[in-house]
Amino acid sequence: MSSSVGGGGAASAGADVAGLLDKAKELDQLRKEQDEVAIEINKIHKKIISSPEMVDKSVDAILARLRGLYVQAKELAESEASASNALVGLLDGVLQSGVSVAPRKKIEVGEQKKKRMKSDTDTPRFASASMRSQLDQAANLKGEQVAARVKSDDEKDEWFVVKVLHFDKETKEFEVLDEEPGDDEESSAQKFERKYKLPMSYIIPFPKKGDPSSAQDFGQGRQVLAVYPGTTALYRATVASHRKRKSDDYHLLFDDDEEDGNLPERAVPFYKVVALPEGHRQ
Repeated sequence: MSSSVGGGGAASAGADVAGLLDKAKELDQLRKEQDEVAIEINKIHKKIISSPEMVDKSVDAILARLRGLYVQAKELAESEASASNALVGLLDGVLQSGVSVAPRKKIEVGEQKKKRMKSDTDTPRFASASMRSQLDQAANLKGEQVAARVKSDDEKDEWFVVKVLHFDKETKEFEVLDEEPGDDEESSAQKFERKYKLPMSYIIPFPKKGDPSSAQDFGQGRQVLAVYPGTTALYRATVASHRKRKSDDYHLLFDDDEEDGNLPERAVPFYKVVALPEGHRQ
């Protein structure tokens, strides 16, 4: 019985390593495609600078081509972020399974580096040991409120509080509901709702309201993403002061929230504050 269990564990670990290599190849391909798009964009930029008279003759076609390239670059960047998140999940699974793909000393160094990276970015959307457990965690969010990036353009990202309706483990997509109220004069029956389908990388679970110990502790000066008081929108803010207990509210300074030339401190419950996503634009 023991040899059979061991063999099954080895087979599972081997499959994890194979999946890891496939995902790494996918990531390499995405980066190559990004490089190719960047080269094309640079060619158009040089053409605009060196031959403005040619641009005047076919300005619409050139600008349309340039826009298409930027849209493609944006989509590739989002695919790269999704593949990177999946790769991190696979790496965690391999490390947890005890499979050694390098000398032990190198793995320990890798773990230390990974911990430093996690400390620096602090964006563990679904902290888990494997992709399977990540998917289980995501499925368990049904009915919960989460932070979601529902809109994104070349200039800024927009995050709102939404309710999880469903998570599809096959497509790895959330279906969420933005219960955004209408104008103050409208009745509750006239409030409108919006549904979105979003990838895992666009969702950040909130800390549990009744379990402060499970929440991250952001120190003074740390930038975070937080729900602005009285709204369902999340904005970048800086922690203004240390908290004595993890259950205490955060006192935050929200970006672009000036009053009489000063940034007022806003009290926000700990369960409405999450780590600032890497590369956040506001």
